[in-house]
Amino acid sequence: QVRLVESGGGLVQPGGSLRLSCTASGFDLSLWAIGWFRRTPGNEREGISCITSGGSAYYADSVKGRFTISRDNAKSTVYLEMKSLKPEDTAVYYCARSWRVGATIAPADFGSWGPGTQVTVPS
Repeated sequence: QVRLVESGGGLVQPGGSLRLSCTASGFDLSLWAIGWFRRTPGNEREGISCITSGGSAYYADSVKGRFTISRDNAKSTVYLEMKSLKPEDTAVYYCARSWRVGATIAPADFGSWGPGTQVTVPS
């Protein structure tokens, strides 16, 4: 069974850092692109980063320069390192598997969504 599970969320002060993990099971992570998304109440899911099977990374403008995506295929895990966090980064963060070869952060290109992990940056 294909499964993705996020972890690492929490409460962090503005300017702080967090590292999220997306752990995969039921498939060979090394063959798939993985994306990170976030959603706040009342808003659509926002794509923020993607890493291809070859390790190429893509970022939305809203997180470029502050977030770094990486993967450890041996651990079946994709990471999202978040620095200089702002109150507007508060959201539930999700990871998902893309069926496209190239980098994409369009939610319609992804499936097998994890349950999400909450990140809160108080104002």
